[in-house]
Amino acid sequence: MPYPFPLPTTSSLAFQTCISSATHPSLPLAITTQRASLRAVLKKHKRLSFQAQASHLTEVLYAFEGYIPYLFAIDASLCGRPVNGEEVDIPLEKEVEVEWRSSVAPTAPGREAARVKGKGLDYELACALSAFASTFTLLARSQLVLLYGTITPTAEQRLSIITKATKHLLNASSIHAYLSTRCSENVSKSSIPEMTSSVQGGLAALAIAEATILAVLKDDPYPAVVAQARNKNDKEWMIKPPEIPKVRAHLFARLCLAAAEHAGNAESMFEASGQKARVDEALVKYARNLKRTSRAKACRFFGIDADLGGETGKGIAWLNGGEGELGLGKPHAEGSKLQGLVKFKKEWTEKREDKKIEKGGEWGNDGGRFEEARVLDMLKTKWNKVNDTINTQAVPSSAPLIANMPSGRDIHSVKPYIPPALDVDKLAEMRALPDLMESADADEDNSSDDEDAKQRNTLPGAFPGGSTAGQGESYY
Repeated sequence: MPYPFPLPTTSSLAFQTCISSATHPSLPLAITTQRASLRAVLKKHKRLSFQAQASHLTEVLYAFEGYIPYLFAIDASLCGRPVNGEEVDIPLEKEVEVEWRSSVAPTAPGREAARVKGKGLDYELACALSAFASTFTLLARSQLVLLYGTITPTAEQRLSIITKATKHLLNASSIHAYLSTRCSENVSKSSIPEMTSSVQGGLAALAIAEATILAVLKDDPYPAVVAQARNKNDKEWMIKPPEIPKVRAHLFARLCLAAAEHAGNAESMFEASGQKARVDEALVKYARNLKRTSRAKACRFFGIDADLGGETGKGIAWLNGGEGELGLGKPHAEGSKLQGLVKFKKEWTEKREDKKIEKGGEWGNDGGRFEEARVLDMLKTKWNKVNDTINTQAVPSSAPLIANMPSGRDIHSVKPYIPPALDVDKLAEMRALPDLMESADADEDNSSDDEDAKQRNTLPGAFPGGSTAGQGESYY
């Protein structure tokens, strides 16, 4: 399950006060209007519940797609490059200064990140594109939630869900990789995570790791069997047991090892950002758990390959190695008090995770570690029963097996992000003088920050027009 990035909000920005254009007089007003629409959509998204935010993500995506071409048009003009083959003259009259909330910076528990003020068009571009990439990640997350709903999807529906989620993650990785290259060109090191090359590179590696895991999940029947078993509303087991087809175990294991390498690279890049541009510890922990989960999946597939070859004892050893990669620890003796406590804690954790899925809250933040532990436990119970009654093979140590695991194999190639160009028709329209009514609407939106501050200072239940004591404002 992809990481649940919080979408940021931003302060207002009037581009008319920063730039002007002799060739395209309406361009500053047009980009101000587009940004005002994006800001309103982000503020609305923040106020929605978890369930409503998933359906609102498409509107957020459209708002970013409408604003970003204008942003790149101004960036190209300031650098002296043509915009879609047309010369646009834009002199910079004042430095762009704007505030954005960070999606990856550390925050206190129960609080949102504070707005960080930055100067320059590069800051606005980095924050907007980073939030755009986070929107793709959240869209992938909203798709994958359908795999664990009350209605078990069919094989065709499952394939469609995973394909859409993979496409979103690859788009996110492409944008983060572009930002990583762009931020590396800056000589001065920034204290803002969104403008740090190592952070953006880590986010790109994290997205490609998640997409690689989805390539395995597409043909991996075991998580679907576990999800179906814990679904109380599923009655298909009354008709027929779930089918578990044979898988290309060795290929899937190498794909999982490649995902583990990408997740490990992401963790290293996050830690390399230093204290100045430090990212949230929850994000670093998620990358670490995703690496552990990917290696545990590789152990499981090597175990499946051994079991299909008649080496059940070796397969159990691989499962033991997978549990070690997850950090589950050694099993306690049968009937001991510690085993009873571990079993009780496990059942309680499973119920809590199931409730998170039902409520649609922030679940799956462990990088799939808990879900993989369930799959390993299911296979281990089944294989131990077969080995104790039929095969009776010795279970070797898992340490030599893990030490000799092969290297990973990539399946996805991320296409480079191409900045969108502004349409020729829109450029032609902006050769006209700006509309005064639209300018008034933009000014009204720019003053909404003060109105929001006044609303926050109003006492609940106070007389209309009243404010908190000590503000020096009249009640009327």
